[in-house]
Amino acid sequence: MKPSRSRRIALISVFAALGVVCDSILTPGFSAGVWYGWIFMLSPLTGVVLGPRDGFVATLISVMVGHSLAFRDVYEYFFTFGAPLCSLASGYVFRGKLGRVLLLYTILLSAYFLTPVSWTLPIWGMWDCHLAYATIIAATILTKRSILKLRKGSMPQLALSAFLGLEADVMFRIFLFVPCQTYRIFYGFTPETLRLIWTAPALIITPLKVGLSTLFTAIVGPHILRVLEERGLYTAP
Repeated sequence: MKPSRSRRIALISVFAALGVVCDSILTPGFSAGVWYGWIFMLSPLTGVVLGPRDGFVATLISVMVGHSLAFRDVYEYFFTFGAPLCSLASGYVFRGKLGRVLLLYTILLSAYFLTPVSWTLPIWGMWDCHLAYATIIAATILTKRSILKLRKGSMPQLALSAFLGLEADVMFRIFLFVPCQTYRIFYGFTPETLRLIWTAPALIITPLKVGLSTLFTAIVGPHILRVLEERGLYTAP
């Protein structure tokens, strides 16, 4: 049985409030890369628990409020839409709708590689995105052939959902930055500056954050799902 409307709203509110706290935390020395705050720790789990739609709404509220409390710059409001997209993608993967996320990946990566300036950037600068794309293709094929069967709410399923959701966030921000040319429009960067960014420490820090969040979701997720299910606040899809 699905939770009532009032309980759904309560869950959205709880996760949105937790997300505001995470998004408002700016850690010196660890705020480089894609995410400045710690919303990346909660956005995959939000999508897993609440589902694609409610997860998107909860995380959107989190980043809008969090960015206002801990203001970075006005351009960050555009890029932070990647976090709700992470919740959306994680929710879909967790519910077995890999095809929708694969389509999203394909659109975002195609736009990147069809942008001329991307041809001058090192291919290994997006190694984690390429790994995620290969992973979702393999997972989609293996699932359709009934070779890959992950138990609902298991650590492997949660890890896969978190990883693919977080990389959807990364790809969306890259889509805004390169194909949409905000690197030039917002920041006045040149192609030479882009090449430096593609070889910067952020290429290590961002995957590190992805790994940290994926591990957190895989370990904590099963316990949260079990508690919510016992209280009638969650039903396994």
